[in-house]
Amino acid sequence: MKVSTKGEYGIRALIELAHHHGEARPTQSSEIAARQKVPESYLEQLLTTLRRAGFIRSVRGPQGGHALIRDPREIRVSEVIEALEGPIMPSDCLDESSSCGGRECAQRQMWSDVRDAILGVLQNTTIAELAERDRAAQPAGARYNI
Repeated sequence: MKVSTKGEYGIRALIELAHHHGEARPTQSSEIAARQKVPESYLEQLLTTLRRAGFIRSVRGPQGGHALIRDPREIRVSEVIEALEGPIMPSDCLDESSSCGGRECAQRQMWSDVRDAILGVLQNTTIAELAERDRAAQPAGARYNI
């Protein structure tokens, strides 16, 4: 299973918003794009999807921006990936509407195990954890707030 830029950039956006969780003012798209190295025009599309999925709120205007609705410790990466990418499905074999019709075959259990392993990691990883890893990976003083 390969996560597209949609999933990767969406997670980066949430990581940046986690860095600012609880602040009085929302974070502007330009700040998120610059700090997480995401094209701003593409980011706007992702933020709309994340807002519709209930992860963030958006405020219009010159003092506007985006903020997490939920505590980043409660946002599972699996939820984000599924909201942006769709169901986590490493093989069409697991899809009931596939050409094999969901029947048992030599590969089905293996693909089910692969999906369960991927889901296990993604369900046990939160946006807060990724934000901490991001913070730790930055050189001293690289993160600043205006």
